Amino acid sequence: MAFGLNCASKVDLFAFSGFPKQCRPALCTHLDLFYILTSLLPFEHDVETAHGVLHVTMRGVAKGNRPTILTYHDIGLNHKSCFNSLFNYEDMLEVTQHFSVLHVDAPGQQENAPVFPTGYQYPTMDELAEMLPSVLTQLQIKSVIGIGVGAGAYILTRLALNEPSLVEGLVLINVDPCAKGWVDWAASKLSGWTSNLVDIIMGHHFSSDELTENKEIIQTYRLHISQDVPQENLAMFYNSYDSRTELQMERPVAGLNENTVTTLRCPALLVVGDTSPAVDAVVECNSRMNPTKTTLLKMADCGGLPQVVQPGKLAEAFKYFVQGMGYMPTAGMTRLVRSRTHSASSISSTDGVRSRSATNTLADGAGCAAPERTEVQTIEMTA
Repeated sequence: MAFGLNCASKVDLFAFSGFPKQCRPALCTHLDLFYILTSLLPFEHDVETAHGVLHVTMRGVAKGNRPTILTYHDIGLNHKSCFNSLFNYEDMLEVTQHFSVLHVDAPGQQENAPVFPTGYQYPTMDELAEMLPSVLTQLQIKSVIGIGVGAGAYILTRLALNEPSLVEGLVLINVDPCAKGWVDWAASKLSGWTSNLVDIIMGHHFSSDELTENKEIIQTYRLHISQDVPQENLAMFYNSYDSRTELQMERPVAGLNENTVTTLRCPALLVVGDTSPAVDAVVECNSRMNPTKTTLLKMADCGGLPQVVQPGKLAEAFKYFVQGMGYMPTAGMTRLVRSRTHSASSISSTDGVRSRSATNTLADGAGCAAPERTEVQTIEMTA
């Protein structure tokens, strides 16, 4: 039931019950409280799909024809450990007054998840993406703005490529569009022989400097990864991500193939910390996307988890992103102010944002080679 019913309409819902008229205003008050609680309290669902069950958490109710914010976490995390810092931040709470939010936990990664039985076949990354349209249909969600981190960013990108009509926009943190080459494969095998799964995943999230310098956050996430998710389930999700196929995307050429080339059709904000292990991968992804619809946000003094370390800056960037899509036109913008030039967009900030051009062209047939230079929308944010 949606907001916006007048008092008389709400009372009419209870007219059949025989309550005296003098009691009905009180019922309106209680029904208002029910609506408010419905918008604030999370509702958890286990949703059946063709590739298995997905555990999802819904916050809020659909706001008219607005899309729902859909989140998908990275390996070693669940929706809470990945996104709570961001969604509990004051500026993001303002955003969620305008949108419902659907958090997805990858199979077996949610809190208190049971261990998968022997012989369970974990979905591939492609299949994880294929599970989402069914979830959206069952929850009566018509379109989404996705926020994904690492493996979750890959899954949401795959969803947007498969079902472009479902995805209005994407915020992709630490996205890697590439499959592993044989050198990476050999390195990961060697690392697997000398390190345990927790160490491998910590290296996925954090740079070597972060692992030695940021003791508090490293200890927190090491304990979470090693204790809060069944290790058998975690290994399956990691192996699925480690075996991913390359995202077949190509930068469109204006006037030549922009309507036929395979690439994202929706606006996208790519986010990476300047000391993140994912910097090169994110720059590579940027080189494959439409520069007129894509912005690369590189956060200074930030590592592998910008949504945890810099939630305020990311929340402000997200507000700006959805405003660019035509939503929240009256939302306050304190950190970022847009200014346009003839060739690229720059964003200045009271915190000291500086703009620059970035590398952004990938030759046909190239795999994950270093891209060539071109002008695109790029932002560097400093503390």
